[in-house]
Amino acid sequence: MTPLQQIKDDFAFLDDWEDRYRYVIELGRTLDPLTDDERVDQNKVQGCASQVWLVSRRDGSEGDPVLHFRGDSDAHIVKGLVAIALSAFSGRKASEIEAFDASNLFDELGLVEHLSQQRANGLRSMVARIKGEAERAAA
Repeated sequence: MTPLQQIKDDFAFLDDWEDRYRYVIELGRTLDPLTDDERVDQNKVQGCASQVWLVSRRDGSEGDPVLHFRGDSDAHIVKGLVAIALSAFSGRKASEIEAFDASNLFDELGLVEHLSQQRANGLRSMVARIKGEAERAAA
């Protein structure tokens, strides 16, 4: 089972949104921390109310490289949202990232309707940054 499928299954199992929020926070705790050298302005995701950093690495330079992402945030729930986004995108080919419907995923999880407007905008900014990285990698 993929990490993303595990998250979907866990969300389906949890009925209460307080439990889901706790789960999102737990997901954030599973992220490997970024180094101080990685917590720089060029890795910051613009459009997030909280501080969010995203670091990417590509395997292969020609055609359709595989992208790997690492991320972090200074806010617990947002860090969990980073973990969900990374489970959806990291380790995929650039073309798969560009084609992936993140809105559908977030609707399926019920995330956007239960997030503040600022957090929902930040999540969209994170996805836009990841898709932008994929577009540049595929070019």
